[in-house]
Formats: sequence, structure tokens, C-alpha cells
Amino acid sequence: MMKIRILIWCLCLTVTTAAQVTVQHMRCEQLKNPIGVATATPNFSWQLYSKSRNVKQQAYQIIVSSSKERAEKNIGDIWDSGEVLSDETLFIRYQGRPLASNRYYYWRVRSITNKGEAWSAPAYFTIGLLQSSQWKAQWIGYDNAFPWDSISQWSRLSARYFRKEFTSSKKIKKAFVNIVGLGLYELYINGNKIGEQVLAPAPTDYRKSVFSNTFDVTAHITSGTNVIGVILGNGRFFTMRQQYKPQKINNFGFPKFLLQLDIIYEDGTTTQVLSDKSWKFTADGPIRTNNEYDGEEYDATKELGDWTKVGYNDKEWLQPQLVSAPQGNIIPQPNPFMKIMKRIAPVKLNKLREGIYILDMGQNFAGWLQIRVKGKRGDKVKLRFSESLQSDGELYVANLRDARVTDIYTLKGEGIEVWHPRFVYHGFRYVEISGWPGIPKLSDFEGHVIYDDMNDTGNLETSSETINKIIRNSWWGIASNYKGMPVDCPQRNERQPWLGDRAQGAYGESFLFDNQALYVKWLDDIRESQTEEGAIPDVAPAYWNYYSDNMTWPGVYLLVADMLYRQYGNKGVITAHYPFMKKWLTYMKRKYLKNYILTKDKYGDWCVPPEDLTIIRSQDSTRTTNGHLIATAYYYHFLQLMKSFAALSENIKDIEMYEQESKKVLEAFNNKFFNAQSCNYDNGTITANLLPLYFGLVPSDKKACVFDRIIKKMEADQMHISTGVIGTQWLMRGLTHYGRADVALTLATNTTYPSWGYMIANGATTIWELWNGNTASPQMNSQNHVMLLGDLLIWLFENVAGVKAARPAFKQIEMQPLFIPGLEYVRASYKSAYGLIRSSWQLEKEKIKWHIEIPANTNAIIKIPTNDPSSIKENGIPASQVEGVTLLEYKKGFAVFSLSSGSFQFEN
Repeated sequence: MMKIRILIWCLCLTVTTAAQVTVQHMRCEQLKNPIGVATATPNFSWQLYSKSRNVKQQAYQIIVSSSKERAEKNIGDIWDSGEVLSDETLFIRYQGRPLASNRYYYWRVRSITNKGEAWSAPAYFTIGLLQSSQWKAQWIGYDNAFPWDSISQWSRLSARYFRKEFTSSKKIKKAFVNIVGLGLYELYINGNKIGEQVLAPAPTDYRKSVFSNTFDVTAHITSGTNVIGVILGNGRFFTMRQQYKPQKINNFGFPKFLLQLDIIYEDGTTTQVLSDKSWKFTADGPIRTNNEYDGEEYDATKELGDWTKVGYNDKEWLQPQLVSAPQGNIIPQPNPFMKIMKRIAPVKLNKLREGIYILDMGQNFAGWLQIRVKGKRGDKVKLRFSESLQSDGELYVANLRDARVTDIYTLKGEGIEVWHPRFVYHGFRYVEISGWPGIPKLSDFEGHVIYDDMNDTGNLETSSETINKIIRNSWWGIASNYKGMPVDCPQRNERQPWLGDRAQGAYGESFLFDNQALYVKWLDDIRESQTEEGAIPDVAPAYWNYYSDNMTWPGVYLLVADMLYRQYGNKGVITAHYPFMKKWLTYMKRKYLKNYILTKDKYGDWCVPPEDLTIIRSQDSTRTTNGHLIATAYYYHFLQLMKSFAALSENIKDIEMYEQESKKVLEAFNNKFFNAQSCNYDNGTITANLLPLYFGLVPSDKKACVFDRIIKKMEADQMHISTGVIGTQWLMRGLTHYGRADVALTLATNTTYPSWGYMIANGATTIWELWNGNTASPQMNSQNHVMLLGDLLIWLFENVAGVKAARPAFKQIEMQPLFIPGLEYVRASYKSAYGLIRSSWQLEKEKIKWHIEIPANTNAIIKIPTNDPSSIKENGIPASQVEGVTLLEYKKGFAVFSLSSGSFQFEN
């Protein structure tokens, strides 16, 4: 009996120990269960979860199996790492047998911790087609326009429809489609649309790379006759402006595609269905034109019936051409698809005049409008889009330039018809509706919000409603401009991936969105855009030929790589891109460094708040920062980054080179720009003084007086922002670092011009391109931009909430919130690469209550203001007596504690 009791006790102990830790959030190449990854040696990441404190991984084991059943039995017949002594859970590289394409692999992790061990549930991945030799298909398309098309400034090209019937006679084990559809495509098998993605594939510079997508279509293939259908849209491949400014706008040709269906039968045999001349196609279908700037026109009277089903009569269809392959290499798409991520209902529908209605969605966003309409055959419903209205209630479209932003739907007259475009999106809040049969109702419309399929990562709420609304507007602005690449705006005839907008934007965005995969892809876009000589453009992919050579826009290449390392622990991007970053910096030095001053700038401190609310750019020279000062300060900052990148990428010999260059630039910069008598740099704009201060160029004994000049200039500006895109990227953290968080809070909560709050006070539901976006000239006046956010989001999460990565990926968290007069509480959460972090504090009668959650396998350094460290309690117990809490020091009015993982409740 005693033996039985001991056995039961041991079993219970084992179950309890295992239950303390779970392994979750399994990611392969930073994606959940990806199909068709772009490497034969993928990396693996996972998270530990536990309600216990002080959980640390001590070792791990990864197995990769050929079947789910073997994985569940812990049989790693493809790879078994064995037990590896390490606390690492991110970017563990596969080291097993060669992996094959079009095959499922299942992987599990065993994590051995100080609180027991646990196995994850099996996850899976497949490998895409990585070698050109694996593609047996032929590129098909039709390199001509049809009579109804227009190859002009406002290009019109109808969608192309392709189909192919084939027979499958055996029992199918697996079937995979690999497709490259340029510019955009939809894929159908036996009447079913394959996948939830929209606007696929993600955009690239098609001269350098094109993306393939992989789908498991096993469930869609039947015994007997089957049919594949493909619709090709234009996207960025057949560009929106044809035969217009060819020196500026790159065009890539007529739509085309490559498709390969691989069928694996139960008996081990295989067969392929390939794109070739045996397919049939027509361009005389319902999508009469699709142009990202101008809209989509759909004529339902020209619908093709059951063309995606077996037995359709395609005798009148044409034979496609075998066309040349695009110049770019085929690469499996590394980032998630765009999808319909939200659906929103309109809030108001007004009759403007007879037959014209204005629909208000209540929110500026990017996506499309779905309609439900009933009418006669041939009725035409026209939808025009805008971000705002004129005073008379008409659409305000002057800021859209020559973008026509109009969708037209022609009814077939068969009951209720539901439609939305396939190959375009719009940036809008308002829709002008004309030609509607009868009287439209709110329930006839639904907005579909489209952006990259990524999770939200952060939430932050404060006692300031102004800050809360700014965060909300930021979310909508960022989501609107994620389109397989980060674009500047979603509405006018631009929508370009400008580098300068994301210098610190990408960093701030990472607190709201899991944007790692998007920005890893974007770094590849930037690398591919680099010229042989070393130049990097201002726009990448280089749809526009803007190689203006400056520090601040191309230099975002370095800043985004640094963000990916700091926020996600992605060291691989540093190693992969280091040679190209070095090449660019060397190129700029060779061409423009004169006496250690970088003499080339293009944009200055872009979009400084103008003195006249009706103009775009300030004409006041006292608001203009010297371009050479900006360029040289950034050059110095990039040298510091390259030193750290050289160490990370094991290019140790380069460190001394950067160090020596830095010393010479530092001396030349201060000799050139610093006025010791006035304690100003150059003409004393905030940006002129802030950049050298933040980048470490100011002599130690002059820092206080330079910062004082910044504050005096702020006072002269009535404590309002006077910086443009460049200065605002460092402003909030700079003010806070030098002890004036109160000034930063004033800027964050202002509601008069110029400020973020001014945008909200004037009806904005996103972030404007200009501080005076409600009154400025429409020539450059997007109402959905993110570049003016600067470092605001970073400051809110890192400084106000106290959630900052002390080590890459938040392996160690630095937590020193600004318990600042003017804010009563802050509630923040952030889903880091290691797990959920919480920091929620409130002030009650000069007491601080602070709730903290630290994910397993990490720790935190926290600072609590106090006059007596012994007065600080955690859950009512003196903090020094609590498990997982260690007092490190008491310094300058702060008690500094080390925290293990777990949940804590502090009070001082």
C-alpha cells in the first residue's frame, strides 16, 4: 500500500510540475504553420508560458518528423537536435536532413526548465519551390491590349481569365499548387476560390524578384475531371500610369503567370498540371478595368458563368501566348498575405441631391466597399471615394491629384447582387454613390479593411483621452498603409514605399503590430534596389526612379535592421544585409564627404509646421535646419550603428575603421556647426540642436546648455512642435532623457496647432501628412500618413508605460515608467517575442500602484521612485522578502529591483 501511495504521489508531482510550464506560440520562419517557406534551413521559435515565478529554460530539444503521428510519439526521424543546453527560444536554425518541397514536416519542442519540462503540440511547415529547376511550367499570358483597353496615362486593362481542365484517376494523397501570378491573381479549383488572401502576391521590384505562393489543394481535387481557373489583375506589374513619365515610373509588362500543380497519389506516383499553351483564356469578362489609382469596373452582364467548373464550354476562348519570364528570380513569398482583416458598418447615409448620396464610414481606412444591390439589367452604380468632404457636402478629391478612385458596377438584374472589387483598394472615409436603383440603405454597404495578416501586439490606455485617440488614429493609419510593403498613403496617385517615413516609424509600429515579417521582406526590397555603385533609392521597391542620394531616406535601411534586432532579436538580418549597408555608406562617403562633412541632403527636416496654415512648406528660414548638419549628424549616427553591426556580424576588422571615422566626423561637425558662445548648433532650430545631442556629438560640458536652448526655443513656440519628420523622430525621447518629460507630455496632449491633438480636434481619424492638413494646399495633403508620428509611440510604450527592451527581443525588460503629473494612470500590454508583458500603473494620493507581468524565461529591471526602499511592498509584503524580487540598489530617489518572470503588484 505504501508503494502505491508513493507512486501516486510521484505521478501527481510530475503532472503538477509539467502543468507549471507550457510551450506555445510555435513559429517557423516567424510564421504560424507556414506553407511554402523560402528556405531549406528554416528557423524555429517558441514561447514558454507559466503562472509560476522565476521560470527559466535550461535546455531544449527540437524534433522534426515526417508525419504528425511520429511527432506525437516524439520520433524525430528528419531531425532530432538532442538536448541542447541553452535558454534560447528564438531563431533556432534547422540542422537536419535535406528537406523536400511539397511535403509536410511536423515539429515539436521539449523545453526543460527549472520548474519542470514540457512538450509543445506539433506544428507544421512545408518548403516552397526554391530552385528554378523545380519549375516545369511555362509562363503564359497575352502581351497585347484589346480594343476596349487603353494604354495611356489613365491606363485601362481588363482582367484576364484562364482555365485548364485535367483528369485525376487515382486516390490522392496530397496536392500542392505553386503559382506566380503577376501583377495580382485569384486561383480557383472546381469552383472554389483557393485561400483567403487578397491582392496577392506581395509587391516586389519584378526585375529583381517575383513571389510564388504555395497552397495545399488536396481537399479540392476529385477523382475524374477537374478544372483550374486563374484571374489575373494588373497590380503594380502593369503599372497604373502607362506611357507617362517613363523616366520616373517603371513598368513591367502585361499580366502573366506561372502555375504548377503537383499531385502525389497514395501509390507513390505523381503527376503535374502545368501552365502552358494548352490552357484557354479570355479578357472579355466582367472586370473591365482594374487600376490601383483609378478603381475597378465590373460589368455583371458579361459574367462568364460557371467557367471555374468542369464542363464549361470554352471553345470561343483564346489560346494564351507563351511569354517571356520576368527578369526577377522566383522566391517563395516570405511575408504573410494581405487579407480582409476587419469589416466595418457605415454610420451615416445622406442624400446630397437627386440621385447622389454620400456614405460616411465613420473611419478613414484602406480597403474596399462591398455593396448589396437589386435593380434592372444594365443599371450602373458608381462609387467615388474620398477622405473628407467639402463644406457643401461634396467629396473633397483635390488632394487625390489625378487618381480617379472610382468603382463602377453594372447590374445583371438577377435579384440581390453582392459585389466588391478584387484587384484594387481605396483610402477613404466617404463614398459618393450615384446610379443606385431605388433608395440605398446603410445595410446595403460594408467596409472591408485590408492589410497584411499580422497580429496586434500592443495596447496602451491612459487617463488622457487625447493620447488614447492619438493611439487609435495611429493604429488605423499604420494598418491602412501596410500593403505587402509599407506605403506612405493609400488614397492618391502615389502609394509608394518611401523609406524616410519609416525611420522610427517601423520601431513605433512594432508596439502595435507584429510587423517583423513585413519589414524583413522590406529590407530585401531595399537591398534589391541598390545600384551596382552602391546608391539606395528613396522608394523601395523602386517603382519610381528616385535615387537622390541623401542620408535620411536611404539610411532607413540601417534603422529598420536595428529595429528588427532590438525588438525581435533578429540578428540574421544584420548579418545578411551588413555588406550592402557598408557598400551604401562607403558610396556616400566617396561621393559626398568633404573634410568629414557630409555635403548632400535632399529633404531637410521635411514637413516642418509652416507659419501659414494654408501652405505646405515653411518659408521662414529660422525654421529651416541646415541639410549638411542633418546629413553629417546622421552619418555619425550610422557609423555608431555600423560598429555594433560589425560586431554582431563578426566583421570585427571593420570596427576600428568606423571608430576612427567617427572621431574625425565628430571633430569636424563641432568645428563646422557649433557656436560655443550661443551654445547653439547652426541657426538653433530644435532639430539642429536635438540631433547632435541625441546622437552623442555634443561635448559633455555643453550638453546642459544645448538642451537649455531647445527648451527656450520650445517656450518661444508656446510649447508646441516646431520640428519636421527628422526632428520629431527623436524629440519625445530626447526631451525625456534630459529630464523634461513634462514638456513631452505637453506636446502629446496639446490640441491646438501644431499637434497630434489638433488633428483629432479637427475630425481626423488617422494621422495627417501635414500638421495643417485641414487647411493646407491639396497638392501634397494626404489625410492618412504616419510619418509625423515620429517617436511618439516609442515614447508612450517605453517611457510612459515602461516597456523597453534592455536586451534584444525583451529577453530583459527595462521598466522605468514616467509617473508623471498630468497622467493618473497608464495601462499597457505588449506581446513580445518571449510572451506577454504588462505594465499598468496608477497614482493615488501620491502613492503608486503598479501591476507588472513578465513572461517566462525573461527578467526585468524596474525602477520605483521612493524616499525609502523598505517601504515598497509587493502584494502587501516588503518587496525585499518576496520570491522573484531582488533589490539591486537605491540611487537618486529610485529603488532598482531585479524581477524574475511572473506577476507582481507593487505599491510604494
